[in-house]
Amino acid sequence: MSIYPPSLERLINNLSKLPGIGQKTAARLALYLFRTSGEFNESLAVSISEVKQDIGSCSRCFNLTDADPCKICKDPSRDGILCVVEEVGDLLALEGAGAFRGRYHVLQGVLAPLDGIGPENLRIKELLARLQQESVNEVILAINPSAEGEATATYITGLLLKQGVCVSQIAQGIPMGGDLKYTDAVTLKRAMEGRRESC
Repeated sequence: MSIYPPSLERLINNLSKLPGIGQKTAARLALYLFRTSGEFNESLAVSISEVKQDIGSCSRCFNLTDADPCKICKDPSRDGILCVVEEVGDLLALEGAGAFRGRYHVLQGVLAPLDGIGPENLRIKELLARLQQESVNEVILAINPSAEGEATATYITGLLLKQGVCVSQIAQGIPMGGDLKYTDAVTLKRAMEGRRESC
């Protein structure tokens, strides 16, 4: 039997489904929301609703955007280097660190055969199509250094080398099993500067 009223219990349960939020933190957040003004809660609800309505994926790079193509893809100052990342959070981390000034391609995952995720489930086909349509001098693989990430990088490297594309990987300044979006800016910059090529 819950010690909270049913509506508060539902809010706690919903908040606890967010990444990194356990039951205690969810309860603390729910109690905070209960104590704050109705204006703040309404603004929060509207913000959540607007994000779901207004944000989509860029049709070129699969970044989050409210306009298609996204502002990075439309930026003419971005050079002919394409950085391939696993998730949008990785793209945002690299942009926030100022480590890269080219264009991006978000795979939306990595190969994970045990989970039923193969090449057809990622944005690899779209990556290959972009290379036919856009002027790209180099592809940097900035994929998280996990077993699945390494397998994905190896698979993509093989495809790109067959097409004569210059491929590099970011240096291993990021620990194995690490996640780009939680890596500090200095480590990200060093990883980009120390990338290795397979041309």
